[in-house]
Amino acid sequence: MSPWREAWRRFKRHRLAYWSLWVLGLLVLAVLVGPLFYKVGVNEVDFQARLAGPSAAHPMGTDDLGRDMLARMLYGGRISLAVGLAAMLMAITVGVIIGAIAGMARGWVDAALMWVTDLFLSLPQLPLLLLLIFLFRDPLKKTFGLELGIFILIVTVIGGFRWMPVARLVRAQFFSLREKEFVEAARALGASTSRQVVRHILPNSLGPVIVAATIDVAAAIIAESTLSFLGLGFPPDIPTWGRILYDGRDYMDLAVHWAMFPGLAIFLTVLTINFIGDGLRDALDPRRVL
Repeated sequence: MSPWREAWRRFKRHRLAYWSLWVLGLLVLAVLVGPLFYKVGVNEVDFQARLAGPSAAHPMGTDDLGRDMLARMLYGGRISLAVGLAAMLMAITVGVIIGAIAGMARGWVDAALMWVTDLFLSLPQLPLLLLLIFLFRDPLKKTFGLELGIFILIVTVIGGFRWMPVARLVRAQFFSLREKEFVEAARALGASTSRQVVRHILPNSLGPVIVAATIDVAAAIIAESTLSFLGLGFPPDIPTWGRILYDGRDYMDLAVHWAMFPGLAIFLTVLTINFIGDGLRDALDPRRVL
């Protein structure tokens, strides 16, 4: 049995993680395929149905302008999940590169990289996030357009503050793996440093990195929702789950569904991703018996 098949077998034994993977898959499938079947416009206004509760015509109700909540939830889910995945990829890429360089280097290079990592860890993230958004939101909107500019800004800001734990994790893995017998054998056979990293050390350190990636997706979705809830994320005409939740905060007594459905979507997505991360941690740990 291959290592990946063995990991999958161990993952399936973690029931919460296994069923969370199915639930998350259904959520992703719904936001990707749902708009192809549910043809209601995202910004289609119907004043006669404003603040209507869930019904056959509007399964998730409407907002204060009569816009269909299900259509906005499906559209906003694409953006929220895309932000989470893109920010995770950025954080993992930067963290793996810095951690690998620090783990293979010695002396001042390792010290300098860890000093930069500690510097970023010590920065107050939320105030700095708000400052960067205020400084760069308008230039990026002019350069790339409204939606793409805000997307690039939010992904860069969130991903730029999530790479430090990954870098420390990869560095620790490299310190351990570079002294293992199989790496010593590759070094004795004349393998270059880059080949040792790419072919031997990095593949054996991917387990903790994959677990960290699931945590980063959940953290990025929460960060984007927080920024949108504060009114500093995407503009009102671009619905994300956090923005819909922000817009519905003043109507909790009249239309509780307006805030309930995006809040439930965020909660369910983050919860399933965290359960999947727990399952991956157990499945990829060779010392754990399942």
